[in-house]
Amino acid sequence: MAAGTDSSDDKQNPLATTSESSRDGPILPVTNVPTPQKPAIHPAFYVIIWIALSGSVILFNKKILDKEKGLNFPIFLTTWHLVFATIATQVLARTSKLLDGLKTVNMTGRVYLRAVVPIGFFFSLSLICSNKAYLFLSVSFIQMLKATTPVAVLLAGWALGKDRPTTKTFGNVSIIVLGVIIASYGEIKFVLIGFIFQALGVGFEATRLAMVEKLLNSAEYKMDPLVSLYYFAPVCAAMNFVLFLFLEASTISVDDIFRVGPVLLVINALVAFALNVSVVFLIGKTSSLVLTLCGVLKDILLVVISVAWIHDPVKPLQVFGYSIALGGLIYYRLGADKLKELSKEGVLRWNEYGTKHPAYRKAAVFGAGVLVLWFIFWTSFATYANTGTQININQTVDYAAPPPQ
Repeated sequence: MAAGTDSSDDKQNPLATTSESSRDGPILPVTNVPTPQKPAIHPAFYVIIWIALSGSVILFNKKILDKEKGLNFPIFLTTWHLVFATIATQVLARTSKLLDGLKTVNMTGRVYLRAVVPIGFFFSLSLICSNKAYLFLSVSFIQMLKATTPVAVLLAGWALGKDRPTTKTFGNVSIIVLGVIIASYGEIKFVLIGFIFQALGVGFEATRLAMVEKLLNSAEYKMDPLVSLYYFAPVCAAMNFVLFLFLEASTISVDDIFRVGPVLLVINALVAFALNVSVVFLIGKTSSLVLTLCGVLKDILLVVISVAWIHDPVKPLQVFGYSIALGGLIYYRLGADKLKELSKEGVLRWNEYGTKHPAYRKAAVFGAGVLVLWFIFWTSFATYANTGTQININQTVDYAAPPPQ
């Protein structure tokens, strides 16, 4: 087209020059090409917040549900969390956009009674049994037992007719079971009733997840964690309150609540609710792969923190068994092909990082080695200390006993 004519191409092309001199002169490279805008907050921030809140809720609940100094009423604590969540979700639905997902959910009274109520029933039982386990078991051992959740979900799916069992799948989950069995065998503070409560908690949670997949699997019922809490918290709070009236109301007192502190209970419920909010942002900013790997990382960090801070005794045999369970869990969720792809990409990036920052890479390797050695030493020392204390007590009793007549 001639230079003097007014073309529509010039109007459509935002980089076209508008002066005659620029048309006749040499074409210069464009230097102000707009760059894609980076997100204001890096996804790693949401990962860190989620891991921190998730670990805080578990450690917080363990501290509150202390047999000697805390509140020995797990049903009351669960009911309080659900009442707080019910009020908070109702307020957020009316004052913010965090619950805009409610507009896409076709919730009717029939669906609520046939799906939400039965799912909420198992959700309530899962929360109660899981909190009850904190009265008897260590945080580290509970986290090891939670590694069996995918196995329980698979079994629940088979029982409900949602999935068909296959030899390959059964073989994959068997690795997880084997690791947990080894970890359980090495547990020092094994309490059968606590183990039963945690196993029931995992089973009820697996049944809940399988029922969600079976009853609410269509697009019109897809919910994010916060919307799900909006629907499930009220019915779960009502169910838990009924159980509280029958099982704990006659024994709990105002002194028990004030021994823990009303302010501490409010903060505890706020942290638990903030965890659900953080999950919504985490799902929106990351992928399912990141969620899987971060979940494993969170469990490992909780075990380490429980050993270092709460002084939970962990034997090397448990570390070995838990490592097998976590390896089986990652393999089950990602698959062999994805693991090969990730390993190749990881090696490539590690080599590139070492080329650019050799000193930092050496420091990272050294720090990781020190951390591993420290953890091995600490677990061995904790095991020896607990075993030694028990032996010393027995020996003292034997020596203190009067000689036989």
